[in-house]
Amino acid sequence: MQRYHALKGKKAILCTGTDEHGMKVGTEIPLEKISEAQAQLQIQRAAQKAGQELMLKERGYIYTSKHEGWYSVSDETFYPPSSVHLTLDHATGRKYMASQETGKEVEWTSENNYHFRLSSFRDRLLDFYAKNPEFVQPSTRMQDVVQQVTAGLSDLSISRPVERLSWGIPVPDDTSQTIYVWLDALINYLTKANYPFQIPGQEDAAGWPADVHVIGKDIVRFHCIYWPAFLLALDLPLPKQILTHAHWTLGREKMSKSTGNVVNPFMALDRFGSDVMRYYLIRDGGIRDDSNYDNVFILQRYKDIQGTCGNLVSRVVRGKDWNVRRAVEAGIIDTDLQGEIHRALLENLPATVEYWMSQLQPGAAMKEILKMLDQ
Repeated sequence: MQRYHALKGKKAILCTGTDEHGMKVGTEIPLEKISEAQAQLQIQRAAQKAGQELMLKERGYIYTSKHEGWYSVSDETFYPPSSVHLTLDHATGRKYMASQETGKEVEWTSENNYHFRLSSFRDRLLDFYAKNPEFVQPSTRMQDVVQQVTAGLSDLSISRPVERLSWGIPVPDDTSQTIYVWLDALINYLTKANYPFQIPGQEDAAGWPADVHVIGKDIVRFHCIYWPAFLLALDLPLPKQILTHAHWTLGREKMSKSTGNVVNPFMALDRFGSDVMRYYLIRDGGIRDDSNYDNVFILQRYKDIQGTCGNLVSRVVRGKDWNVRRAVEAGIIDTDLQGEIHRALLENLPATVEYWMSQLQPGAAMKEILKMLDQ
């Protein structure tokens, strides 16, 4: 989508991120491996994020309390009792508690943390959803979000004791606590937009509020409930829309770095090329439903490009004496019925593509282009 809007001559900013925070990463990377540049970047980010937490605290939205619940190291989140169940590892026979949503193991945790008064934002969130019914796409996930918030919200633990989580940004004025990974991560969107150091009158020049967040369906709760509540608490504008996509599966199971069920993207790029991979991911990637990754499907898409796009380019530019003027003159559409049909297809295509892109469905836009080429 960023490339599409840039192609139209618009200023398009793409902001993404990588896992740098939390217990998983903290146990993988020794502190002595961190470079000086990385350390300086962390210090700068810490100062900005600490400022956000201080503002939340000054407004009365943060308090300390004992927190008990089921915590997943893999998912970096607490789950209520209603969201976990006893499961069995068939390979070893071991029984353990796991998240119903992700299947990841959870452990019972009891600790004193800082909490955010998420429960007090139920009505404000519901009012915002009612006024912005297309805030979350697709609509089925918008309905899920509304149902979750309507059912009631519990206050959110936003820190962990440093002895349990040392890898992260300390809580301002309390080095015994580390800021919760999701409060840290979500504030990165404001960091990219240079908040709070924007130029007066040009507050949105650096990209906030975002026109669209693009996220996986497994982190809807964090982006569509927690994040809007943080922003409302700070009187900051919310993102205009959030596109939630389904997952790529491998062997019909969710890809996961922690389980090793993943694809090496560099090997795929070396084998098939970036254009083929972009086409495959856009065309077959699922928004509502999961899509299964398989080299067989990529080879089929490669043939699509070779047989349709490649053939078109070959027909247009072949010949030693080819030049732009003669190609355009030779391509003038006939005035017979078939020519008029082709003309209508070409003239309507930009509006059709624009419609599907505005609906945040690049795969549908891509299929319309290929359908026209086939015709």
